Amino acid sequence: MITRVQKKYTARKDRKKIVRVVLQLIIIMAVLAVSIVSLFTLKAYKPYTRQTTRFAGDKGFIALAYFGVGRIGDQNVIGVERLGEHLQALKKLGYVTITQKDIVNYYQSGQGLPEKSLFLIFEDGRRDTAIFSQKILEALNFKATMLTYPQKFETKDPKFLMPEELKELEKTTFWEMGTNGYRLAFINVFDRHDNYLGELEPLPHVNMLPYLGRKYNHYLMDYIRDEYGIPKESYNRMKNRISYDYETLRDVYTKSIGYVPGMYILMHSNTGSFGNNDKVSAVNAYWINKLFKMNFNREGFCFNRKSSSIFDLTRMQPQAYWHTNHLLMRIKYDINQYVDFIEGDLDRQEDWETLQGALEIKDETMILTSLPQDKGLIRLKNSNAFTDIKLSVRLKGNKLGLQKIYLRADEKLNRFLSVYIFNNVLYISQKTAAGVEQQLFKLDLNRHDGKPILSISEDKKAAEIRALETFIRYADSAEKAKIYAERLKDKRLEKVSTVEEGAKPYIPALSVHALGDRTLQLSLKNNRISVKVDGKDAVTDLRVSDGQAGSVYLETAWGEYGWSQRNLADDVYDGVFAKLIITENTGAEKEKVLFDGRLRGLDAAMFTAKQLWEVLLNWFIVYF
Repeated sequence: MITRVQKKYTARKDRKKIVRVVLQLIIIMAVLAVSIVSLFTLKAYKPYTRQTTRFAGDKGFIALAYFGVGRIGDQNVIGVERLGEHLQALKKLGYVTITQKDIVNYYQSGQGLPEKSLFLIFEDGRRDTAIFSQKILEALNFKATMLTYPQKFETKDPKFLMPEELKELEKTTFWEMGTNGYRLAFINVFDRHDNYLGELEPLPHVNMLPYLGRKYNHYLMDYIRDEYGIPKESYNRMKNRISYDYETLRDVYTKSIGYVPGMYILMHSNTGSFGNNDKVSAVNAYWINKLFKMNFNREGFCFNRKSSSIFDLTRMQPQAYWHTNHLLMRIKYDINQYVDFIEGDLDRQEDWETLQGALEIKDETMILTSLPQDKGLIRLKNSNAFTDIKLSVRLKGNKLGLQKIYLRADEKLNRFLSVYIFNNVLYISQKTAAGVEQQLFKLDLNRHDGKPILSISEDKKAAEIRALETFIRYADSAEKAKIYAERLKDKRLEKVSTVEEGAKPYIPALSVHALGDRTLQLSLKNNRISVKVDGKDAVTDLRVSDGQAGSVYLETAWGEYGWSQRNLADDVYDGVFAKLIITENTGAEKEKVLFDGRLRGLDAAMFTAKQLWEVLLNWFIVYF
């Protein structure tokens, strides 16, 4: 017989079950709701209207083209968070996206465009681009053009969007279709030591990329030539080769999505015509006018105006490492109009006086963007009495460029001590009342890292070995692979001179894409300074002048155009100063903190939690 106590226990147990089930259902419904929002398009693109958008005469339009989008991003593919920051800033400035039809009407019918018009492009047709950019477009009501290579449809490469997926993208209303051409392929390729490699498809090209120079061309831009620059094909063969790509492009698109996209980017022109040879240019011009409504023929600048040709438009390709103000700085000087820069944490901005460039403070990081071919400069307020100090900072700007710290500086920088990294070299200099800046110390950070220094001969041999390995891997017959294997065997046995034996060292050009990440620790007391880089002594007790008290300044500057496989010309630089801490240097056990750029309290806890979550999420993506 069930007792009264048992009944109460059973009832209490049942209530707990009900509560647990209800909570589980709530969690399941929440996860389901998030999944639906994340995976499905619930909005439709709303075109601008004259009632909702400002029109103020002919201001032309800007065009931005991103290579691709990833969850985190790398040197080539922008991360989804940074893309969101870029486009949100443009939205805040009042930009609206325009369509291909708007551009056609602008050039052919004289139709006006909004005062702030953005034509947004994503190149290469990557699947992850569509996945990670879709929600950003929805949130901002932006429309973009997705470019593809139809050759990818035939190879069914899983990294790239297929025709059915392109049709689904169009149905969301946030996308239009465009094309980069039938294929991505390279001709007349030489490595950086002028070894002739000939023609390379994308995969062999990627394999050879670490050893390539700028001496190459895209498939449609020239005759196919030998190592002496002499054409290996007749005019008719060149014409038929190029025409084949356009005809195949037309046929594949017509069959797969029902039409040929109206927007084209000729890869990779910037020649003033449609190729590096007038006869090649004429063949391209014929097909471009026959198949397409517009062509982006140039890269580097974003601004297009009425006087431009619809078949000679220009686009800017924002790089994955650009912070938001970098993009805005480039746009500002292209359109020659005032632009509001992003400031970030306004409370923390109060600590600094911005003298040149633009400063964004985000979490524990200060991003100081230079002016084009110039500098960015900020001063720490209330630092004019600093003398003996300790300073630590993490410098995360790219290797090519300047990140500089001024100590004991006067108001006009006529007197100072400075520690800086310029193009991956550490310098210490001082400027006295006499007005002459004197270099006190210099250290190549590759040497500081203990990286081996190859001779020119050693690097050339390494490039030749990589080429033979590539030719073996992608040979179209066993016979060819065997020939290359024999050559590789001989090449590996070849003896070349080293730097230690007196050979000239190979000094590689610094890439504009090379990411930097250095931790500096400075100790300045009286007339001595010590510097550590990444926890390792760079210089100890270097003698400096007995300086007067002075302020702390931070400076960034463009380093030079530098090396880029894509011939990228970028003259703006982002200096990134993270976790800046300045204390007194009196010898006390616990020094007084003069400035601390780290987060505190709840903000610090939330920031740490966010970082840990990203690490955990990345771990699951990699291993599951």
